[in-house]
Amino acid sequence: MSLLAFEPITSPTIEYGTLSPMLLVFGAAIAGVLVEAFTPRYLRKSLQMPITLLSLIGAFALTVWQGTQGVREAAAMGAVAVDGPSLFIWGAILLLAIVSVLLVNDDDHFVAQASAVPGSAEEDQALSQGGAHTEIYPLVLFAVGGMMLFPASNDLLIMFVALEVMSLPLYLLCGLARRRRLLSQEAAMKYFLLGAFSSAFFLYGTALLYGFAGSVDLGAIEQMIGTHLGQDNLLYIGIAMLGVGLLFKIGAAPFQAWKPDVYQGSPTPITALMASGTLIAAFGALLRVFWVALGNLDEMWQPVFWAVAILTMVIGAILAITQTDIKRMLAYSSIAHTGFLLVAVVATGSLKQNAAALGGILFYLVAYGFATVGAFAVVTMVRDAGGEAGHLSRWAGLGKRSPALAGIFALFLLAFAGIPLTSGFFGKYAVFAPAVAGGATGLVIVGVVTSAMAAFFYVRVIVLMFFSDPAPEGPTIAVPSMGTAAVVALSAAATVVLGVFPQPVLDLAHSAAQSLFVR
Repeated sequence: MSLLAFEPITSPTIEYGTLSPMLLVFGAAIAGVLVEAFTPRYLRKSLQMPITLLSLIGAFALTVWQGTQGVREAAAMGAVAVDGPSLFIWGAILLLAIVSVLLVNDDDHFVAQASAVPGSAEEDQALSQGGAHTEIYPLVLFAVGGMMLFPASNDLLIMFVALEVMSLPLYLLCGLARRRRLLSQEAAMKYFLLGAFSSAFFLYGTALLYGFAGSVDLGAIEQMIGTHLGQDNLLYIGIAMLGVGLLFKIGAAPFQAWKPDVYQGSPTPITALMASGTLIAAFGALLRVFWVALGNLDEMWQPVFWAVAILTMVIGAILAITQTDIKRMLAYSSIAHTGFLLVAVVATGSLKQNAAALGGILFYLVAYGFATVGAFAVVTMVRDAGGEAGHLSRWAGLGKRSPALAGIFALFLLAFAGIPLTSGFFGKYAVFAPAVAGGATGLVIVGVVTSAMAAFFYVRVIVLMFFSDPAPEGPTIAVPSMGTAAVVALSAAATVVLGVFPQPVLDLAHSAAQSLFVR
């Protein structure tokens, strides 16, 4: 009787040094969980905040160091691509996470006891005793770690795991607002249910692409598409389902309905983190899938992205005009900006043209991210008796009550509108120029028109703040904590610097973009 011969099992190779920025964030998240489990309640925040902030700063330093060393490799047996775009995106996410954590550190935003029924005696007792949910710090770190892994994934299965690691903490954090508890819980439930549907589409699309290519590796899928000449329904249906999952995460139409409700109901620091970090991570993943794995099928998916980009820009610009809540207006503004970014996604052609489009997208994401975090930081400081003054009518005359705060908020709004000498102007130019070069002039015209429409509701808020009389019992301006003041100052400085001296960051973005197309 013959004995079956088995091949020896080889252990996986993990490049820990290459993955060190991401591993540091995940390690700090696990340390935060241990702090919650074994540390007395009164000591937790004094430990959690330094762990969170120092780990993010350390991860950013490691990312910068790797960028200076020219690290360009596929780690974890090819499952994670640590290339120029990944390192740039990691750096952007970590910077925005650092400033968002400074907002999170303000206890006033989060409920004292999430398990208590809104408005109940248990909740009032927890508030009076100064209770705080320090679990938010490891949850934020897990979300940031997922944001880092998502755009760097070179494997659809790893990308799905990263999607869930990024999303699940955010589902919880969205429901922890200190005020308007029912609205916050409703936002968390909507985000969870719709996010679960989008994850199911993503996973089913991954399964179908595996059935087509026999692999979930992006490079293997690209090679199979390049050699496969026949029609294959598994491929096309899989691409469509994968696209639905990714378009949901960036908030593109017609999958944008979750954004206004979630942005409005979530604690504002979490809204800031989602509006900046999640958008960057999701766009990075979208580009890696469609430009790396599906680049040979650009003639098939480009018309779809044309339609999605136009629909997203139009819906975001028109519906933002009708909003009366400041956070919902910023949510629809985010949808419009997603459409502007999609304009550059269709600008595929030569390697030089693709690199220019990717560099423009990377710069736009950084510029928009800082302006967004700064805008939401200002929102946290304008207060009513029931918490943040969300209704636009309450912002009337803010320029007379607090000229400095209103002026800074106007700066962020002008950046969103793309006014010269702000970061938004060069951001729009950076994504529109490659699209014109790629033959998408019609799409750029739609982008310019919708940008003009979007400018209307930004200017409307500025006029309301500076040229309207304040209400007799108008909102109060909360004295900012040191963290909130630092966020506003840093975001305003970034918005001005990127609008006046954008070239260093543009050069860095274009340099990072080169390596995505070196295969």
